[in-house]
Amino acid sequence: MKFGYFDDANREYVITTPKTPLPWINYLGCSDFFSLMSNTCGGYSFFKDAKLLRITRYRYNDVPYDMNGKYYYIKDETAIWNPGWKPTQTELDSYECRHGIGYSRFLSSKNGVSADLLAFVPMDASCEINSLTLKNSSDKPKTLKLFSYIEFCLWNAVDDMTNYQRNLSTGEVEIVDSVIYHKTEYRERRNHYAYSAVNAPVSSFDTSRDSFIGAYRDASNPAAVETGACENSVASGWYPIAAHQIDVTLDAGEEKNFVFILGYAELPNEEKWESPGVINKAPAQALLARFDTKEKVDSSFAALNAYWDGLLSKYHVESQDEKVNRMVNIWNQYQCMVTFNMSRSASYYESGTGRGMGFRDSCQDLLGFVHLIPERARERIIDIASTQFEDGCAYHQYQPLTKKGNMDIGSGFHDDPLWLIAGTSAYIKESGDFSILGEMVPFDNNESIAAPLFEHLTRSFNYIVTHKGPHGLPLIGRADWNDCLNLNCFSDTPGESFQTTGPSEGPVAESVFIAGMFVKYGREYAELCRLLDKNDLADSAEKEVQAMYDAVLDAGWDGEWFVRAYDAQSRKIGSRECEEGQIYIEPQGFCVMAGIGVESGQAQKALDSVKERLDTKYGIMLLQPAYTKYYLNLGEVSSYPPGYKENAGIFCHNNPWISIAETVLGRGNRAFEIYRKTCPAYIEDISEIHRTEPYVYSQMVAGADAARHGEAKNSWLTGTAAWTFVNISQAILGIRPQFDGLGIDPCVPEGFGDFTVSRTFRGATYDIRVQNPDNVQRGIAKLIVDGKEVAGTVVPFEAGKTHYDVTALMGNA
Repeated sequence: MKFGYFDDANREYVITTPKTPLPWINYLGCSDFFSLMSNTCGGYSFFKDAKLLRITRYRYNDVPYDMNGKYYYIKDETAIWNPGWKPTQTELDSYECRHGIGYSRFLSSKNGVSADLLAFVPMDASCEINSLTLKNSSDKPKTLKLFSYIEFCLWNAVDDMTNYQRNLSTGEVEIVDSVIYHKTEYRERRNHYAYSAVNAPVSSFDTSRDSFIGAYRDASNPAAVETGACENSVASGWYPIAAHQIDVTLDAGEEKNFVFILGYAELPNEEKWESPGVINKAPAQALLARFDTKEKVDSSFAALNAYWDGLLSKYHVESQDEKVNRMVNIWNQYQCMVTFNMSRSASYYESGTGRGMGFRDSCQDLLGFVHLIPERARERIIDIASTQFEDGCAYHQYQPLTKKGNMDIGSGFHDDPLWLIAGTSAYIKESGDFSILGEMVPFDNNESIAAPLFEHLTRSFNYIVTHKGPHGLPLIGRADWNDCLNLNCFSDTPGESFQTTGPSEGPVAESVFIAGMFVKYGREYAELCRLLDKNDLADSAEKEVQAMYDAVLDAGWDGEWFVRAYDAQSRKIGSRECEEGQIYIEPQGFCVMAGIGVESGQAQKALDSVKERLDTKYGIMLLQPAYTKYYLNLGEVSSYPPGYKENAGIFCHNNPWISIAETVLGRGNRAFEIYRKTCPAYIEDISEIHRTEPYVYSQMVAGADAARHGEAKNSWLTGTAAWTFVNISQAILGIRPQFDGLGIDPCVPEGFGDFTVSRTFRGATYDIRVQNPDNVQRGIAKLIVDGKEVAGTVVPFEAGKTHYDVTALMGNA
């Protein structure tokens, strides 16, 4: 069942009913100011940090769903309705929500009045613009009352939800004409404020929630809207809001536009005040003047669209499969940019109050967006590396505002160091910029102990070398990629954190998954050493990689698949020897991606076992059989009901690892089969089962053991976005950056047909035609660059050259 449709020409998903299974959201913003907006106008805004600089309130998991947003009430005689349906939930004569790239548009009507609401964050301003056009489509004049409503958050989102004894006495505002300034705490340590404005005179206003909503009511039936007038209330303590009332008269066929702006201003301390007790409004006034007409707003919106035109043109495919084209050219890349901006911090599922930016997460996100904005990827690598410890390990998370590590989750996740190598290698392959390796980067943000970034990579590599267990495999530490596999935790106390309880430096528990990572990214580290003429270091690294390769085939092979780990008593996890959890997905994917067992046959056996034991119609499960009881030696993974999350759920994040691994073996049919199962465009028809947005990936889909097999959770902010883009763009379509140029080596399903790719790489445009006359799954028989045949599968990079014409003929070489 569908609840909308893709409009590829406009790069939009058009939602045709507000009653979607869950709120379907979009992200507004590209740099510092961000908003989340649902298909019913729910959501919230923040500046840089969703925890520390939250501008508006949102009520997670409230009933009904999706409470609080930027609401516009239209009172037409006795009828009261909203362009986004909520919060009044008045039945509308027509409704559309068009989620586009960096904007959302609502088109709705009721009783001969139509509303067109466009919401976006401009490229170069700290604000969200809501451009609302009301049109009288009837043959008689209309007299309407229009009310806007937002509820301010008192900055720190956690404190705002908990510290009522203070917060209910701090709210302060100023009102000047049609601008409401939220200046709570500005008199003390803050030098920033928020404001809500409209470019028209208002009949009245409210800044006190109690006055606007009324006692024992909620946003669905505000007293001010019902009575038809705000009270001009001035918030003093309690709950500050911004509500404007505009009386609108429309002749038959007439339309009027109103520009509402939610903005953020920040000032040097010495410039906070324009007079005693009166905030300096100059930055707000300057911004409002930039967007005070529809024409100015339209110009800014055009600039936003042009920005995305430029980004999305950097990788563009034209194939016979419209769903591949749709996901590659629009939605997958867009989601990669959102995960770059948000990491795992702020979504409908992530409250923005705890996780911050993940060390591992942000490194993986780099893989998906580095081709779009390599200069910002460079900045992100420096930020991430700056939180690393001197020994090579790292904080697991850091705050985006301060860019400093936090200990909410702790440290000692032993896969973290290797992800820094992965992200840095991907950046250099994309950009050709080896100078980043010489950048001085602090450890733990302490400039006195800074070292070149290459030294950070060396310590990442050596951290694994110096932290091995009894089988020569890497110690798992607090956990590896699977945060819920807690082999050194042993928690039996309710409410304890699995991620911070117990020792992070267990001397026995080992991870075969990290071993696969070490082989894959250790080789890339060694290659960097060679390119820097550090040959002795490269020799040493290659010996360590080979030793790990051998250890995996010795202690990490279980006969038909790779073992997942060894616990703190050196017992196998993910083995036939286990009662439950006999096979896990992660080592099967990463070990084969690393090339382990490809020539000797173990790789094919492992992937065949994945298909036999882990596959379902909705994707590949993380493990089988599911755990039916709590295992003290395993931790959180066994705390979930069977089929959910890490306990045999379908983790969309690592399904691409199996697909990529299949391309290593040249099995394009199977690789594409896996790709399709979790790709939103292919499962749009089962939205009533899947429930989350049909245009972006979710983190998890309930597995075969779950009561709701096929139901997804945790959409948008997931490493699935980056890894799936790597899978389809580099492994399946086969266009992948290398240190010495652009590789062309597709692995496609039979019948996929010819395709073209336009790819921007190191400032040059590559027009690539892939022809497959023999309908093979893999193999380049001939590679022609600018009319000349070149050997191998890599188009050599030539500095200064701006265009490459490439024809790749698939077949048996």
